[in-house]
Amino acid sequence: MTTEIASAVLAGMKFNADGLVPAIAQQHDTGEVLMMAWMNEDSIRETLDTGTVCYWSRSRSKLWRKGESSGQTQKLIDFRWDCDGDTILLMVDQAGVACHTGRRNCFFYAVRDGDVAEIAEVEIDPKDLYG
Repeated sequence: MTTEIASAVLAGMKFNADGLVPAIAQQHDTGEVLMMAWMNEDSIRETLDTGTVCYWSRSRSKLWRKGESSGQTQKLIDFRWDCDGDTILLMVDQAGVACHTGRRNCFFYAVRDGDVAEIAEVEIDPKDLYG
């Protein structure tokens, strides 16, 4: 993607005080919401340039290329943002599981019958993902 396009996208973003914006990853063909993470200017540029999703890891204070250690990558299909410019929606093609717990997505807790329940099974043991 051209630098001009990335610059135009970034001009529309409203970053928080830490220079971050939340990004929701959604499976492009099913609509399944996979995860939420943070992006900064560099991760947005890299995502647009490479077509592979890159986030900002707050805990490690560095770029986090989704799947760099697990192999569970996200190919960018469409890059969208909301009317306020303060939330990104990434339409992706998820290879494997999205959650570090080994589940397909990160949203596996739910209230069911007045109780908290886990509504998704582990698909891949995290030890197999990360060693």
